[in-house]
Amino acid sequence: MDTYGVLLPVKSFNNAKARLSSVLNAKERAALSRSLAEGVISACAGVPVWVICEDEEVERWASNLGTQVIRNVGTGLNEAAQTGLAALAKEGVKKVLISHADLIFPGDLPSLFERDGIILVPDRHNDGTNIIGLPTEIDFSFRYGPGSLKRHKREAERFDLPLSIMKDTKFGFDIDNPDDLEESKLLKEDLT
Repeated sequence: MDTYGVLLPVKSFNNAKARLSSVLNAKERAALSRSLAEGVISACAGVPVWVICEDEEVERWASNLGTQVIRNVGTGLNEAAQTGLAALAKEGVKKVLISHADLIFPGDLPSLFERDGIILVPDRHNDGTNIIGLPTEIDFSFRYGPGSLKRHKREAERFDLPLSIMKDTKFGFDIDNPDDLEESKLLKEDLT
């Protein structure tokens, strides 16, 4: 039985990153999505990773990387997180990190397991929620989408658990739109 686990919702690579269609073609968007997700999986070395998906290609890709796969019978991120949380609880996982698959700087992601209670890591705009860490035994209701940080904070406050909101971390950088893509190139240049 694994005490910790990472859940990575991954949608079809063929439909990934549609908001980048003005700057990347479908093949480039699929390659970017695959590459970013592989970076998140690599950052979790030593911790079991489950990919939850609705797509056979993603399932094969994840299996080839050595992750465990959960098929989402529904559609969408909220349903994937809910289904994945329930599945990991049944597997005996006690604490899970649910992470977006498009983090630019996922290194040391498992360090978040050191925090107690519920962890919310917003995007760099402090609007969306890139990572949620929580015990699997609570009945947490996921509310992803624009403004999700506020909704997830309200949801987390229903439980008698410590709550950490980790703003301004490297985990806040993801790629959703052309501006994020351009900024990620500049950030990576600054680090080299």
